[in-house]
Amino acid sequence: MSDRELQRLDFLRAAGLAEAARAPLPGDASTRRYERLTTPSGSTLMLMDQPPAAESRPCDPSWTPERRRAEGWNAVARLSAGRIEAFAAVAEHLRQAGLSAPEIVALDAPGGLAVIEDFGDDLFARVIGDGEPQAPLYLAAVDALIRLHLVGVLPTALPGPGGDWPLLSYDATALQGGADLFVEWMPRLYPELDFSAAALDEWRAAWAPVAAMGEDKAWVVAHRDYHAENLIWLPQRAEHRRVGLIDFQDAVLAHPVWDLHSLLQDARRDVPPELEKVAFDHYCEAMMVDREAYWRDYVALAALNEARILGIFARLIARDGKPRYRQFMPRVWAHLNANLERPGLEAVRAWFERHVPAERRG
Repeated sequence: MSDRELQRLDFLRAAGLAEAARAPLPGDASTRRYERLTTPSGSTLMLMDQPPAAESRPCDPSWTPERRRAEGWNAVARLSAGRIEAFAAVAEHLRQAGLSAPEIVALDAPGGLAVIEDFGDDLFARVIGDGEPQAPLYLAAVDALIRLHLVGVLPTALPGPGGDWPLLSYDATALQGGADLFVEWMPRLYPELDFSAAALDEWRAAWAPVAAMGEDKAWVVAHRDYHAENLIWLPQRAEHRRVGLIDFQDAVLAHPVWDLHSLLQDARRDVPPELEKVAFDHYCEAMMVDREAYWRDYVALAALNEARILGIFARLIARDGKPRYRQFMPRVWAHLNANLERPGLEAVRAWFERHVPAERRG
């Protein structure tokens, strides 16, 4: 029996769950693992297991961009490094905002263990695939974002049961670093893509206005990975609380459109263009914002995010031996290509036309 398993057993015993049956859940692209716990009474909970030493350090708010790059990817991108205390603090903020985030039942933040409320298995992607009409679910997800974005002045740190967690901005360093995953990892998947130093300089210059805009307008809490496989349908609850939120530990301050484009230009499933428009318009009308200005920002940040996602998928395939992510790449390319045809991204579109052959852009 491993030391980590002994640690899990001690934690569950201290939480009064020594008798619970344990069933591991399938893994994802992260270093976390989950188990469903079934108590002798038949109720269920979730065990979240995130060893603190499994990743590089999260970003300290005082670190400069140079220090962040020296510390590693989590610091550059302002990711939580999977820290349990981040999950607990963001969960508390979401619940205080009136949203459905799991209750924390037991917590060992230094040990990287938590027992949380079990929302079940009705992921949006699953229930839509089983025939549930998708428009009401997507509009409920937009309503949840509206609720989150209407929260008043935000603190510099979110208080939580595992300690305060800094609420950092998804700034230009993080945004540009995300875009740069494309030029770093796509050549490792497709060796014919050999970007010169001049091409890399052009790449960063083309994206710099988008990254600067994203930083300048980062004023709401963003879930950061808001899509149909991280949202759970809870129809027994009311209004925006029907949307169960998970996997939000990397939350940051970001542009309000960040979670919208993650939801509506999903890498893993097709969202009909007419539903994308209805949902986007619903958000703009409810928030009383300039629809055209928000659409320009939405398109630009969606394109940057799609470049980032393509880089991540290339890394998962080339480095981590996870070929299943190849199936999602054509969809992401389709979103990116469509966004690059819209006004405002001419420099980025020209870069792709010069440096990525047409047969590789799809």
